[in-house]
Amino acid sequence: MSRYTVLIDGEAGAYGVAVPDCPGCTAMGATVDEAMANATAALSEWMADRIAAGLSPPVPRGPDALRVDPALAEVLEEATLGLVPLLLDSGRPVRVNVSLDAAALAEIDAAARARGLTRSAFLVSAARDKILAEG
Repeated sequence: MSRYTVLIDGEAGAYGVAVPDCPGCTAMGATVDEAMANATAALSEWMADRIAAGLSPPVPRGPDALRVDPALAEVLEEATLGLVPLLLDSGRPVRVNVSLDAAALAEIDAAARARGLTRSAFLVSAARDKILAEG
C-alpha cells in the first residue's frame, strides 16, 4: 500500500492537511485525527479521478525528501509531517476463504445486520478502520 506524506497545520478546531505530491489534494477537520481521516478520503478521490483520466499516480515522496524540497521550506516551518495511506477500490470483487471462530463470526454477522451491511462490507469497513487507525 502506498503512503503519501502530508503537511498538517492549523489549531484546535481548524486543522488543514495538504498532500504536496498531489496538487490540490487537501482536507480539513476540527481535530488532527478528523483532518487525517478526511485527507485519506480526499487522497482516494483525487487519485481515482486521476486514474479515470488515464494518468498514473504520482510517486509518493517520503518525509526526508519533502524536508529538503526548497519549494516547501517556508511551509515546513509551520507544518507537521504525517503519512496518509492510499486506499483505492479496484471495482473487482474477489472471493476469499477465511477461517474464523464460530462465536466471532456470529458477532460479526450481528454487527453487520445492525448496521444494514453485508458481512463482506462490514469486514472491509472494519479492516479499513484498522488500517487508518494504525497505518
